[in-house]
Amino acid sequence: MALKIWLDGKLVDTEEAKISVFDHGLLYGDGVFEGIRVYNGRVFELDAHIKRLYESAKAIRLTIPISQNDISLAAEETVKANNITDGYIRLVVTRGSGTLGLNPFICKNGSIFIIADSIQLYPEELYEKGMRIISATTVRNHPLATPPQAKTMNYLNNILAKIEALDNDVPEAIMYNHEGYVAEASGDNILIVKDGVIYTPPAEAGALPGITRSIVIELAKEENLQVVEKNLTRFDLYVCDEFFLTGTAAEVIGIVEVDGRTIGDGRPGPITNLLRKKFFEYTRKGE
Repeated sequence: MALKIWLDGKLVDTEEAKISVFDHGLLYGDGVFEGIRVYNGRVFELDAHIKRLYESAKAIRLTIPISQNDISLAAEETVKANNITDGYIRLVVTRGSGTLGLNPFICKNGSIFIIADSIQLYPEELYEKGMRIISATTVRNHPLATPPQAKTMNYLNNILAKIEALDNDVPEAIMYNHEGYVAEASGDNILIVKDGVIYTPPAEAGALPGITRSIVIELAKEENLQVVEKNLTRFDLYVCDEFFLTGTAAEVIGIVEVDGRTIGDGRPGPITNLLRKKFFEYTRKGE
């Protein structure tokens, strides 16, 4: 069955979901987006995602042409129209159609489209056995260039790191900032465990403050686990007891090798497994 795409106020068939070649989102990556999960027919943490979407737009001086409530309703409408029970929403706001010049203020109206579909997760085997990753040579964008807290359409920095990972036959790569501190993975947030304490880079290091990350931190605190935001170095990753990633698609996944160094005993650790279990229960509550 063909998907229904929400485009600028109405649901249309996939073939009709088109934007102008003059849209600054296409020409320059000028826009913002959110990736949101659907569990058991419920849109997960929708308010938090919409709040971040509007903050990202404000940071790049992009006016979203409808209210937060209306865009939330549109997301839910799109999920229902496509009969999505467990899946993924991609919500995108572009600058809109303009000219070939850079001036964004020529674009009169932003364009919004919402896709609700199934999602390709990592294989279950990776969750059980853990993932191998590498350090990318691609440096995370300087915070004075593109603020890491803004989730913009310009993802080339992350894509180049992802290419490095795939070239090395692993699914993910760690990105470091211009000072050499850990920022994030190409598509996920980073958390490590050392001596029973969970450490994670702060947003200032170049990490997007992930919605999944924030939920996992709260779940950890409910288990009386200490969580500390601090700058981390490559050395910290090499010598930690546990290492895991969080993200909308990844949820919680353990890392067992970094740059050829085995983490812990080479299997996802007990705190990683506990938080993966707690997150699963949290997202599926009420089923």
